[in-house]
Amino acid sequence: MGKHPNHELSTARCPHTLADIDLFAPGAQEHWYEAYDILHAEAPVHRIPGEGFEPGTDAFILSKHEDIARVVRDEERFPVVGSIGLKKLMEQGGDPSAIPGISTIAASMLTLRPNPEMWRLHRQELTDPWVGPGASRNEAMIRREANWLVDQWIDRGSVEFVSEYAQALPQRVMANILGWPISDLHLLKYFGDGCVKPFVYGSRHNNLLTEEETASQLEVLGEFRDYTAALIQDKRARPADDMISFLTQVEYSPLNRKLTDLEINGIVYAMVIGGLETTQYALAEQMQLVIDREGVWAELKSDRSKLRAFTEEGMRLRAPTQGLSTRITSQDEVFQGVKVPKGSWLHLRWASANLDPDEWECPLDLKLDRKAGTRHLTFSQGARVCPGASLSRLEQMVGWATLLDRVKSFAYADNNTFLHQPGIMLGILELNLNFEKA
Repeated sequence: MGKHPNHELSTARCPHTLADIDLFAPGAQEHWYEAYDILHAEAPVHRIPGEGFEPGTDAFILSKHEDIARVVRDEERFPVVGSIGLKKLMEQGGDPSAIPGISTIAASMLTLRPNPEMWRLHRQELTDPWVGPGASRNEAMIRREANWLVDQWIDRGSVEFVSEYAQALPQRVMANILGWPISDLHLLKYFGDGCVKPFVYGSRHNNLLTEEETASQLEVLGEFRDYTAALIQDKRARPADDMISFLTQVEYSPLNRKLTDLEINGIVYAMVIGGLETTQYALAEQMQLVIDREGVWAELKSDRSKLRAFTEEGMRLRAPTQGLSTRITSQDEVFQGVKVPKGSWLHLRWASANLDPDEWECPLDLKLDRKAGTRHLTFSQGARVCPGASLSRLEQMVGWATLLDRVKSFAYADNNTFLHQPGIMLGILELNLNFEKA
């Protein structure tokens, strides 16, 4: 990873030894990739004392591809933290919407996908037709929106790439898919920011918010719930060709009934929390790869068939979500010779696993002919692979094809710091570019 001004501007010090590493310290985002080299060499299973799931236990950062792949494919042995919370909620019984402080996504999960089998059916019947393998239905719409965005700046010779393309494209695409009014696009961003607040402003490996931050988030999520409820009612009365309308009409086979407003509200929450950020960060990081890696842009210009390999390599090299603490150990385990006791919290560091030298030949190289390049862990693997992975891939492919059609070359402007947002996602704050129109 090339050295940009962000390395010196960071509030954190670049790590040189294992003792220097704290992946969750303020400013650590600017030095993550130096830290991964040290973790691979010295501590592929790195203990975080006292931060385990159960009292008296620790958390462990897993950074090897084989370890994380094993964990995400075995939900019984490595249960999902959220599912444990859902099980407790289910034991309370009653109306999910009446549980104090419950989010719409958690309430809908109680009825729509409380177990792995219903999780699979939820995807197949409710989301796959729109954001899964059926996402190809959106290709013409994505191309239209990408070209509309380029139209706004193509005659200017310069662009702030994050706000004017990388962020804006998935927002407009998700609005079209859901049936969200384009006139309310600013609300989609506002609610989206509220959904991901723990992953941006949360502290430590498990994204903890302060009481004040939690209260602020709940206020935004309440507004989101109310807005979506009104939108659902409108779609029930006047259905159109969009996902929310579809959800008001479809019959869900495990329950042998149509969905309630609360259940639809929860699905919309899930689409927003997963459908905006990943693609934004992927496009912004891939643009830096295009500029930093000599010859890549020309190669893509001359052979569009390499676009898929480029986007997969981009997501491998610069994972949008760097890691999450989603699993715990249900029994004593051993990873890489390190004993991990029952009840420990596992932080799965996707970004480090994607650069594991035991998994990838020349892991820091961007190879457009890399074999089996999709085995990276950016979207996880197994039953809980990201449900919107197909849509994100399509957005990236169409987004880059549009840029290749309309721009001859890109270069950095002089006023970039390359600083990233706080939190667990690799989100560059802004990216100022100059370009030559095709």
